[in-house]
Formats: sequence, C-alpha cells, structure tokens
Amino acid sequence: MDVAMTEQQLPDWADPSVSPAALDPQGVSRRQLLRRAGLFGAAFTLGGATTPALAGPAAADERGCGGEDPRLAYLVGDHHVHSVYSHDAKYTFSQQARAAARYGLDWMVFNEHSNFGHARYGAALEHREIVKARAANPRRLIFQGLEWYIPAAEHCTVFAAPGPHEVDLLTRFELAYDGKLLGYDKGGAADADTARNEAHAVKALKWLAEQRRTGYVDDVLVLANHPLRLGIDSPHELRGWRDAAPDIMIGMEGAPGAQGAALPGLRGVTSIRGEYENKPSAQSWAGYPADAYLTYGGFDWATATVGGLWDSMLAEGRLFTITTNSDNHRTVFDTWKNGDWPAGQTFDDTGRLPGPVHTDAPQPGSDFWPGQFSRTHVGVTGYGYRAVMTGLRKGRVWLDHGHLLDGLEVRLRREHGGGRGVTLGGRLRVRRGEKLTLDITVTTASRPNPQGVLPELAHVDVIRGAVRGPVADRDSWRAPDTRVVCSTDVSGRKGTYTLCVPLPVGDESFYVRLRGSDGNRGGTGYLGASVDPRGPVPHEPGNGDPWADTWFYSNPVFVDVAS
Repeated sequence: MDVAMTEQQLPDWADPSVSPAALDPQGVSRRQLLRRAGLFGAAFTLGGATTPALAGPAAADERGCGGEDPRLAYLVGDHHVHSVYSHDAKYTFSQQARAAARYGLDWMVFNEHSNFGHARYGAALEHREIVKARAANPRRLIFQGLEWYIPAAEHCTVFAAPGPHEVDLLTRFELAYDGKLLGYDKGGAADADTARNEAHAVKALKWLAEQRRTGYVDDVLVLANHPLRLGIDSPHELRGWRDAAPDIMIGMEGAPGAQGAALPGLRGVTSIRGEYENKPSAQSWAGYPADAYLTYGGFDWATATVGGLWDSMLAEGRLFTITTNSDNHRTVFDTWKNGDWPAGQTFDDTGRLPGPVHTDAPQPGSDFWPGQFSRTHVGVTGYGYRAVMTGLRKGRVWLDHGHLLDGLEVRLRREHGGGRGVTLGGRLRVRRGEKLTLDITVTTASRPNPQGVLPELAHVDVIRGAVRGPVADRDSWRAPDTRVVCSTDVSGRKGTYTLCVPLPVGDESFYVRLRGSDGNRGGTGYLGASVDPRGPVPHEPGNGDPWADTWFYSNPVFVDVAS
C-alpha cells in the first residue's frame, strides 16, 4: 500500500476542522447531507482505517439481507477521463485534475487508451504524476486506469487500487489482452475469429480476478464503456464478462461521455449526444434494432429502455452497476489546441502527446470537464480508495446529469419491521404478503449548475421488474415483466423531502430502481406506454442541448421472496 492511501485526508466538506465559511456552496450542501446521514466528524473517517467492512476484497462477497444496511455518504466521481497520455486527447494531467476539483469531484480515474506507446512509456510517466498529485493533495482520490479495447467488442474502464503494482498490472494486462494491440478488436460477421476473440476477453477478466485473489493488487474493477455506441457489445458478451469475474466486471456506463456533441450549431445537423451517430455495421450484433444506436435523454439505449437490455440482466437477479462520466478528450467551446510534434517523434515513441497550446478561437469538442455535467455518486461509510471501489461493487450508486440533484437516499424496509432497510444494490429477504415501503429521500439542487441554471426535478419514477433467474437465451435483451409502476410529480418541491411508496409482495422475487428528470423532454418509452408512459426520448439530430434534458438514475434494490 502506498503513502497516499495510509495518509488520506478527508475532503474539506467532511472535515470538521474546516470552517463552513471556507466551503463553496456545493461543499456546504454536501456537509449538510453528511450531517443528515449521521456521519459527520468521527463517524466518517478513513474507510480502510476504521470500517473493516470496507477494508478488503472479502467485502465484495457480503450480501446483507437483513434490512440493516449502513448509513452512507456519497462521493462524487468520474471513471473515464483522458489526458495527453491518450493518443486522441489534448489536456495535461494537471488541467484535468484542476477541472475535477473545480466541479466538486472526490474521485476520478485517468483512463488512458491502450497503445504500444502507452504500455511502454506513457503509463509509467503518468503514474509518476499521479503519485505526486496524491501526495500534494491527499484530500482527493486519483486512480490510474486503462481504456481496454475488448477483444471482439468495444471499450472498458480497468482500474486498480493504489499500491506497488498498480501500473505494472495495467501494462501487463494491456500487452497480453488488449484487442487493438493484438489485432483482436471489434469482431462480428467480418471477423472469422470472433469466437477466439470473445474467449480471449473472458480469459482477460479471469486473469484480473486472479491478480486480486492472490493479492498482487488490493482491488481491481472493470466497467464497460459506451456499450451501444457501435452495437458490438452483444448481450451474450455482456453476460459472459459478468459471469467470468462477477466481482471484477461489475457494470457499464449507463450514459456515455461526449454529452455536448449535439449542442445546436456545434458539430452539424446529424450529431447525437454521446457521439452515437453510428449505423449498424458488419461488426455490430445483428439482434439490435436501429433505434439502439441513439441516446435517450443522453442515456444509452441499453439503460434508458424500461424492460430493455439492462433490465433483462437485472431480471436474472444479479446486480450490474451503471455509471456516467465525462469521457473527456476535448471540452466544448474550449480554446486549447494540440501542440505540434517535434520532428521525428510519434505517440508510440513517447507515450505522451505534446502539451496543448492556447488559442483565441474555439476548438472542436464534444465533451464536458470531469464533474461539469455528468456525475456518479457512490455510497460509502468512510473515505478512501477502497471505500469507493467497494461502493461501486456493491452497487451503492446513483447518477445525475446537469447537477439535477444535491442528494438521493433510498431505503427499502418492512413496513412494521423497524431498522434502516436496504439501500441501492442491496437485497431484502421477505415472505409472500409482507408489506414493504420504499423511502426515497430527495434533496433538490440548492445552487445553479455550471451552466448557470438552477435545476428543478419534475418527477420521480419507480421501475419494477420480476426476477426469474438466468435466461435460456443469452442474447435476450427483453425483460417483459419490467415497467414503471409509480410516477410522482414533484414539480415545485424544494429542499429535502421523502416519498414513501408502498410495494406489495407477491409470489415472485423482484427488483426496483429509480429514475427522474427535469421534465423538459419525454414521451412514450421505447417498448410502449403500458411499459413506460413518460420516458426519455431521442432528440432531433443536431439539436440536443443536454442542459435542457437532464435525468437521474439509480441502481436497483432486490427483494428475494422466500418460497
């Protein structure tokens, strides 16, 4: 374990020694949420130091079913950020880290694209910068990661807990298992070796799991990035990755980066949020409809479709976490351009782009800075790297766009059983006929977002689906018994309030998840009004202002009904 982990300091908003007068409005709001959770001061200390449940790999196997999940604080982060150590990005490490601090992130992952130059030079160079940054600012959690080109498929975020082997793990993995470096990327009808490539992806995940099991690294996680952008992540591949290493391959981006790609007048009349402008190709999985290659309210079709691909995986009764992030390469309306290469140098020779150069003119871009628009909130009981990773693995996660909410707390409890209940990612074991209540505590936005708009939540939707166990057809993308069961109009409500939603228990196990929006855009969901009468819809190409169409999503809570 490195020095940065053992000497981690609380963020300003969680540190009682920091005066409230020294906090910005976001810090003040977050401190209030922490106090409300009963975790301020000594109750919220270093995750690895005083909370054994967060201390090691064994925490991933805990499955609390008794309705007594701990109180949580939520750390805001982004697992998909690029710098000059990616061949197609622009900003220095310091520029990205400063932006993340400016927009209130507690944790971030530098997730650089694989390349021979990255494996041979760039990963080690960036690691030196990360170690220095951890020492200089121990209040902020900075992970090093890799954007893995999955053999036969799209991309994944891979990142490890800080430690003596974190960068060696990434470079060994990159050289042995990266689809681009091996010539195994994409796959599909045009690739005769698709089966070989898919098997190599599974082998890669099992290798990562073995490095964690043996203690070579303290922890490692994988999340699929922009899964439906190209349509080459088939349902059976997603299930295969999850099943190969369920404690490692924990989920996917529910919403991609590049959320500024369709700002009117920015990139053209065909642009789509997330840069989801691709049409099916010979490498795409043939079972996806044409509408799968769009975003809905900025979210990937796999997530946004009630009863769709994400729900079909949850309906098997297994957690699959969703996130959102910036995927920042080039920020919209930015005036920096890439520097020029010195004569004779290339990325593969150096592992690092030349530093950016400031100009007086806006440069091309589709992205927002880390934390500026997309935020992943991870529930923890303490502060530290392993606490964040454990929260992600346990599915204690909700996400928002445009800073739509200040806070969200979800508890599913027995109506007369007492206790705190279970929270996001958790499981509650009940008997048929028991009465349950879903408590949804919302804290509305208390300050204008980076666009200067005070977001207003318009509705909160409860989505429920039956759990039927593993599917016979591994390429199924439908959950026919999942639908919106409750939609509450909360327009005009301010501050902190709790919605109490009764949930009847029948014969079948089930799960519930949440969603809501600013109410500016919506319509009949992809699978019809009986499934989703008020869901996100695609925007007109070239006219997708993300600030005017913001949503939040939560991970599920599972209910296991005893037979």
